[in-house]
Amino acid sequence: MTAGNRVFIDTNVLIYANVAESPLHDVALARLNALHDSETECWLSRQVLREFLATLSRPQAFQKPKPVSTIVKRVRYLEQHFQIADADSSVTRRLLELVSSIPIGGKQMHDANIVATMLANDIFSLLTHNTTDFQRFAGYIKILPLQDTSGVTE
Repeated sequence: MTAGNRVFIDTNVLIYANVAESPLHDVALARLNALHDSETECWLSRQVLREFLATLSRPQAFQKPKPVSTIVKRVRYLEQHFQIADADSSVTRRLLELVSSIPIGGKQMHDANIVATMLANDIFSLLTHNTTDFQRFAGYIKILPLQDTSGVTE
């Protein structure tokens, strides 16, 4: 696979795809299925898996916390069906480069670490619902919105 056939999946997309009560459940599932059908390599990181665990184990607007045994099974499934990028010294080096060149602080470090992980693994596309969180990194990655809003009128 080439770098053009790789997409990093943000935590929110996984949450929506795994929670039937989510308002974006069908959209997230359709996007992940389309990537699979196009033989695109879908990537996650250990950070995303931790965020997935944390999110599903606390109350959400559209659901109660899932049983830990259910969440563990889902994480094991994700590990088997997605490529997993581990954090190593190259991710830290990329993170420090990003922090040195873009104003970042606080919770934004989590997003910066996702981008650093992507860059360290030659992944240049990110599927996310939180597009505005990643705009500061648009010079480094392509941001793929979960929903196509090009036809939406106000």
